[in-house]
Amino acid sequence: MLEQGTISIHTENIFPIIKKSLYSDHQIFLRELVSNAVDAIQKLNMVSRAGEYAGEVGEPEIQIAIDKDKKTLSITDNGIGMTADEVKKYINQVAFSSAEEFIHKYQGKADQPIIGHFGLGFYSSFMVAQKVEIDTLSYKEGAQAVHWSCDGSPQFTLDESPRTTRGTTIILTLLPDEEEYLEAARVQNLVKTYCDFMPVPIKMDGEVLNRQKAPWRESPSNLTKEDYLEFYRYLYPFQEEPLLWVHLNTDYPFIINGILYFPKMRPDVDVAKGQIKLFCNQVFVSDNCEEIIPQFLVPMRGVIDSSDIPLNVSRSALQGDRTVRKIGDYIAKKVGDRLKELYREDREQYISAWKDLGTFVKFGVLNDEKFKKQVEDIIVFRSTAKFGESTTETPAVEVQTEEGDAWQDVKPATSSSPYTTLKDYLERNKKRHENRVLYSTDEASQSTYIELHKNQGLEVLFLDSFIDTHFINFLEREYQDVKFTRVDSDLDNTLLDQDKAGEIVDPTTNKTKSEVVKELFENALNKPKVNIRTEALKSDDPQGTPPAMVLLPEILRRLREMNAMMQQQNAEFPEDHILLVNTAHPLIQNLTSLNQGTIIQGDGQSITNPLVNLICQHVYDLALMSQKGFDAEGMKSFVERSNEVLTKLTEQASK
Repeated sequence: MLEQGTISIHTENIFPIIKKSLYSDHQIFLRELVSNAVDAIQKLNMVSRAGEYAGEVGEPEIQIAIDKDKKTLSITDNGIGMTADEVKKYINQVAFSSAEEFIHKYQGKADQPIIGHFGLGFYSSFMVAQKVEIDTLSYKEGAQAVHWSCDGSPQFTLDESPRTTRGTTIILTLLPDEEEYLEAARVQNLVKTYCDFMPVPIKMDGEVLNRQKAPWRESPSNLTKEDYLEFYRYLYPFQEEPLLWVHLNTDYPFIINGILYFPKMRPDVDVAKGQIKLFCNQVFVSDNCEEIIPQFLVPMRGVIDSSDIPLNVSRSALQGDRTVRKIGDYIAKKVGDRLKELYREDREQYISAWKDLGTFVKFGVLNDEKFKKQVEDIIVFRSTAKFGESTTETPAVEVQTEEGDAWQDVKPATSSSPYTTLKDYLERNKKRHENRVLYSTDEASQSTYIELHKNQGLEVLFLDSFIDTHFINFLEREYQDVKFTRVDSDLDNTLLDQDKAGEIVDPTTNKTKSEVVKELFENALNKPKVNIRTEALKSDDPQGTPPAMVLLPEILRRLREMNAMMQQQNAEFPEDHILLVNTAHPLIQNLTSLNQGTIIQGDGQSITNPLVNLICQHVYDLALMSQKGFDAEGMKSFVERSNEVLTKLTEQASK
């Protein structure tokens, strides 16, 4: 062994790191110094309440002053002040936080928490200053005021000061590159950003710069609806009013306060970017706290204030922190509680808000088991049902009046909002189709199918948000005895007129109308993979029903969509599908009549056969259009066939 000893770490090595790397943003020096000033004032209140200071505390305030001639910025408080020994201990011993020691000594005696959990905050001043001075006088009886000065090197001076007023002044002689902080507007903006809700007036040139009152620290019972809305407008000016809000307020097992808002969703809102402001004891820390908020609640806005969130660790470490995870669970629970409360107390407002926040609630249900159990009974779906209509007789009940007993009609409680829970849907449709859910994923493209169901009194749910493809699978796992059927996958027997479907057309060939129509379409389309079905759709107005519909069997369609998703491709329209031809439609009946009246020419060709084929193709094209859009070539062919059909029809009509 050549040598054994202790590795030495010199202040000469540490100080440049503190100056250059303590914080990535230089402007936060003002936050740190003002936070320390607030701490000093809170400490004075604590020792006064503890009976250790008999003097006048006075009105708390922090003064900011700019001297452009001297290139100085100063922050003055009328707080507890420091003695020479305390300056040596708390300033010269880098990273020794006096706030921590103070909290342990006076725990439980403060009505406002000590802000100073930033440790090295004072030294952030060296990022902008070439010289830092402290002029301070302690509250202690007989204390001597002292003056500390440092030029950014490990060398400092500590002298007596002529100061006679209790408190502390920090004087920064700014670096040439940092003289922007000599502009009053710049300083005012920083106070508004970082110190707006600090509980002490911050003044400059006689003007109070900060609001001081933090609404999230108020009891919810002390705030009105307008208070919450006014705070939201202040945080997010020129925005639409929020859908709802949640007030956070707990001190066990962690301390957290806050107000979170669900904003109105707009196309330009980035739902992946958080806009919740993070505070620590009313000191602004960050514009977002995505690591704390559950992912499905990231679109929320507002404020979270907690002294239990570890601020000086990396983002990756913050995500794995146990307390952070517990806070995230607490926030999710509070949101769930608020949603249930709104569902019970104001169903119309809940439905109105659901249009914006439903997607995020479903996302939370898919990813958070606890949240799912909270809200699973209040997940609602838009429906084709008309809940405001009642076919039952209005009951009458006996009520007490001043004139005696009287009978009055009592209207049943109904809702005009076309939204329902899945459980209510299943109960309501038990007699028609027990344990079966008819749903639509696209109201526009599936409108024909939806109308067919509505006309026969069948209720359809809309599962048409981008998340519902996954949510249907979740619902099927939750309701394993329930079958989910998209309206275009097959037709319920209720929609079919079984008596008309088998009418005899030709006694000679003994072919039914259905068989004749099927042959016509098979010959005209010549598509072996298209399964032609003929049915008579039930309707009081056959002309109002579609002449033909394309059906996609549920299982095959889902397999196709799943394969496309796994291959990260768009699902192509399958060649294998069903063309259901409506034999009750006048167009199809005219088509069979046209085919029966065919005149065979000398060459063996029918005059009307080409027209029949074109109409069959046209009917098929129209049915396809309700399922998918044509590509360029398909649209070109459709237009050409349409023109040809019209030409031949006009030729026939003109003969």
